Amino acid sequence: MSTATVASGSLTPTKKRGTPLTKKRQWRAAYLFVIPFFVIFITMLIIPLFYSGYLSFFATRLVGGVSFVGFDNYVKTFTDPLFLAGVGRTALFLVIQVPIMLGLALFLALALDSGRVRGSKVLRLLIFIPYAIPGVVATLMWGYLYGQDFGPIDQILGFLGLGQPNLLSDSNVLGSMMNIVTWEFVGYNMIIMYSALRSIPSELYEAAEIDGASQFRIAWSIKIPAIRPAILLTVIFSIIGSFQLFNEPSLLRNIAPNAISTSYTPNFYAYNLAFVSQNVNYAAAVAFILGIVIMIVSYVVQLTTQRRERLG
Repeated sequence: MSTATVASGSLTPTKKRGTPLTKKRQWRAAYLFVIPFFVIFITMLIIPLFYSGYLSFFATRLVGGVSFVGFDNYVKTFTDPLFLAGVGRTALFLVIQVPIMLGLALFLALALDSGRVRGSKVLRLLIFIPYAIPGVVATLMWGYLYGQDFGPIDQILGFLGLGQPNLLSDSNVLGSMMNIVTWEFVGYNMIIMYSALRSIPSELYEAAEIDGASQFRIAWSIKIPAIRPAILLTVIFSIIGSFQLFNEPSLLRNIAPNAISTSYTPNFYAYNLAFVSQNVNYAAAVAFILGIVIMIVSYVVQLTTQRRERLG
């Protein structure tokens, strides 16, 4: 055997044995971790979703029992005054509460990111704590504070001679719900925006300060445009949350039954149709229409934001 042959033979790469077997084991391990998620996802979401869609095409009548009605339940929702009134209240809630909540969250995120606030770590925790409180507990707590006969707010205002407003009246109860939701979710949205701000390179701020830009100018021209995707994410989450408003009307109704009806919000209306009135077929149609409305509104907001970014 010549030296050249040995050299050429040594240069020939050897094939790694057992690679296909290793990959098969990796794939098996991956499937073992993923399959439980898909089983739960299909069992708890996909199958109930299809079953609800199936129920929405039927109706239970006193004469004839259960019968196929096609899209009659869906058509009925567009002429149902209770459902339309609930959608109107939710739209008003969305237009007023969401800008206030996100504006406050953005202000707090910018203030904490500026580095000029003392005790920023403690403040972040204090602002975020309301989100850690369950929504049911938060609503019960604020319901106690709003109480006209026993609430501290009413008693303090009466002691100061400022009158005793009924915060759970027909004209005030929606604003009271806005306050509860804002208190709960300002910290959550602030954390999202603050995390996005921390990912911006500090060199941009230093260059702007050298050019003589003020803190307001830096925030308006650099920080806010840089975190637009995070702001858009909070907007979409807030839209979905507004149409899913349930805890507040369902719990406050116990102390304000004259101001909050069983159809106060679409989500609360669907719940009462299904579990109180036992009209599961129409409740399924209402739930699907509500889901479609949420998708349309979220898509319009996202599309509008993208167009503005392209034009800008």
